[in-house]
Order: sequence, then structure tokens, then C-alpha cells
Amino acid sequence: MEFKAALAELQAECGCPICVDYFKDPVTIDCGHNFCSDCLSASWRDLNDTFPCPVCRFCFSKKNFRRNPQLRGLTEVAKLLQIRKSKRKRQEEPAVCEKHRQFLTLFCVKDSQVLCTQCSFSPEHERHYICPIKKAAAYHRKILTHSVEPLKHNIERVEKVLTLQRSKSLELRRKVEKRKEEINSEFEQSALFLHNEQEALLKQMQDEELGILTQLNESLGRFSHHFSTLKHLLKAMEADCARSDLAFLTGVKSVRQQYHSLKAPGPLSFRLQKYGLRLPPQYSGLDRIRKQFQTEVSLDPDTASPQLIISEDRKSLQYRKKKQNVDNNPRRFSLCPAVLGSKITNSGRHYWEVEVGNKPQWTLGVCQDRLPRSWRNHPSVLGGFWAVGRYIESGYVAFGPKKIQLLPAVRPSKIGIFLDFGLGEVSFYNMNDRSLLYTFSDSLTSAVWPYFYGGTDSEPLKIKSVVD
Repeated sequence: MEFKAALAELQAECGCPICVDYFKDPVTIDCGHNFCSDCLSASWRDLNDTFPCPVCRFCFSKKNFRRNPQLRGLTEVAKLLQIRKSKRKRQEEPAVCEKHRQFLTLFCVKDSQVLCTQCSFSPEHERHYICPIKKAAAYHRKILTHSVEPLKHNIERVEKVLTLQRSKSLELRRKVEKRKEEINSEFEQSALFLHNEQEALLKQMQDEELGILTQLNESLGRFSHHFSTLKHLLKAMEADCARSDLAFLTGVKSVRQQYHSLKAPGPLSFRLQKYGLRLPPQYSGLDRIRKQFQTEVSLDPDTASPQLIISEDRKSLQYRKKKQNVDNNPRRFSLCPAVLGSKITNSGRHYWEVEVGNKPQWTLGVCQDRLPRSWRNHPSVLGGFWAVGRYIESGYVAFGPKKIQLLPAVRPSKIGIFLDFGLGEVSFYNMNDRSLLYTFSDSLTSAVWPYFYGGTDSEPLKIKSVVD
């Protein structure tokens, strides 16, 4: 109570008699009374001769007043005490239920809701556990207190993650810069490789041109000499024919020997080598095709010729003269030692490899199901059939709508087959030098089957895994 009285007295002393509010820039006049500077100026605004005190009415002949910083400081203290008192009063006053205008003294544990006494008896809280606010606050304060340490640890962990994430941006920048350097280096190496390759090819062509030109000059010299000899012999023969019979017959033997001993030089023919750019494997798309589109292909025993032995894993075939006892399947090759692979639907891209080794005859490709089964050898020109093969010791051909002679630079012992339904293409690769043997472009609108013909030798033909 004493504190409240003292505070009230202090607030009264810090109040302006004119505006009845806390002093604002307080000033003191000669009679000792205090006012706000603006309030006193407003009170004396229209006066010229005498200036009375607004409190005691004592008159002054001049507008004399002085600033009072001590009173201004006391006023600020009084204001601060008033604010704290108001806040404490609001905190201490119990909250009131808006619906029933009663103090909120209870807590519903299930709904986590503060209630008044009347609310606690309502149907919606009838079966809920209700306890005093003080008890509920202590319980929940204890729970939150136990959560403080884990929360601190969580904050520390997140802070570390944030630091790590910030460092990752620097790491990303370093990696990008490094990758840019690698790309620039790769392109520089590629440009250098292409330049060197171009220079080497041009040098080879120049050397070949000089060599052929030398041979042509030598051949031209031989023909010029032969031409001169022919002209000389012609003149000699004409002169002998004009001589007397005795003189003619005396020298005719020599002339005839010269004529019959003449041998005309053969004409020189030449053929330029085939020059072209061969990129190293790292610049080829074949590796990506092999890895991305490899397809599991297996042989179908129900279509195999009776003279073919199919392995248990259905990955290889071998020819035997003696026919096996097999069921009469209309899809089976009866006379030709061939077999089909597993069906490939008409979508996507597919790649597989087949090892042909040193087999003298073989044919690999894809076909549609209407392929006849009764021929004795592999087909040569047929619709719905796209394949390449070796049909004699050194002859390679592409079989399909037309027959095309192939001239591989390296004898193939493993063939890669790439089927692209989207582009309507079937491509064959010589995996020994990774060169393209041939590409068929056709309409591939229905499912196809891989085709395998291994000839009549005993060496097996094998479907190989791409990772081998």
C-alpha cells in the first residue's frame, strides 16, 4: 500500500496543471510552479504586459522561465513505473470465459482447452478428464522442460546441416569448374586428334598419289618405247616388201622373228584406297547402345531344325548330321538348320551379340513370323527378313529385300545386332573392329523374331552377354 501511495504522489508531482498529463519538456517559472513548455507558451500567447502564473496567478512583467531537466527525468521514471504496473495488473487478472463471463480455472486434457466451471459441465467435455489450470500447467511445463535438451541438440544438428549445405555450394562450384576444364581438355584432345588424323590421311593419299604417278610414268615410258619399236618395225617391213624377191626372202625370217617376239606392255590400272575417318571407341555411340539397350535373347527349341542341338541355357546351337526325334511343330525349320529366338514386340530398341567364330557359313538377323520353314538353305531375297551372313569362304552379304555384297575390313567373329523400331532400322556391327557392316531401313510395324543359321559345320554358334 505504501508503494502505491508513493507512486500516486510521484505521478501527481510529475503532472502538468494545464494539460493534466505527464510533463513534456518541463519548465519552471519564478514563482516555483512547473508546466509543459508548450502549455505555458499557449497560456501566455496573447499577453503583452503582464504574464500571470496559471496556478497562483502571480503576475510577471516578462516571460521568464527555465528548463527543468531533473523534473523531466523524474517524469520518465514515473511513466516507466506506470507501464510496469499496468502490465502486472493485466497479467494478474484471471482470464474470463467469453461465453459464460466466468473465470477460466480448469483445463480439459483431451482437448487441450482452458475452461470455466460452466464449460466443464457441457456435453462436449462431459467424459473428458478435467483438472485445475495450476496442475495442468505444472504437468505440461515439466514435459516442455524435458524437451528443451533434445530441442537444443536438434538445433545443433540442423545448424551443422546448414553449414554443410552452405559448403556444398562451394563444392558444387569447384566440381563444375573442374568438369568444365575436363570438357575443354577433351574437346582440345578431340580437335588435336582430328587434326592429326586429317594430316595423316592427306599424307597417305599424297604418298599413294606419288606412287601411282610413278607407276603411270613407267607404264607410259614402256608404251612409248613399244610404240617406237612398232613404228620402226613397220618401216622395216614396208622397205622389205619393196625389195626384190630374193632380197625379201633373205631377210623375211629376221623380220618375222622380230614381229612375233614383240610383247605389248599391259595397261596400268589403279584403285585408290578407301580413306575415311575412324573415330576411337570412346567417341562412338556403340558403347551406349550396348549398355542401354541390351536385350535378353534366347533360342526357341520349338522352332529349331531336327539337326540342331540347343544348349540347356538356350544360348548356343550346334549342327549334327543325324536328325533328332522332335514333335511336328508348324513353326519348326524342317530342312534348313536354323532356329528362331524369343519374340521381340514392335516397340523400343534392342541390342544383342552373337559369336560366329571361324564358321564358314552363318546368317544372323531378324524376321517376321511369315518366314517359310521349308527351304534348304538360308533365304537370299525375301520381304520381312533382314540379316547379314557369310556364305562362302570370304564372301559376306546382306540379305533382305535385296542382296548386297559386303566388304568388311576385318573378318568378323562376333556380330552386334541393333533393332530400333522407332526409326525402322536394323543395324549390324562387326565387333572385332566396332565398324558398321550394314543398316536396313524398312517399315517395322509388327513383332519380329531373331534368326540364327549356323551352317553345316560342327562349330557352335553362341549368343553372348554384352558384359563378356
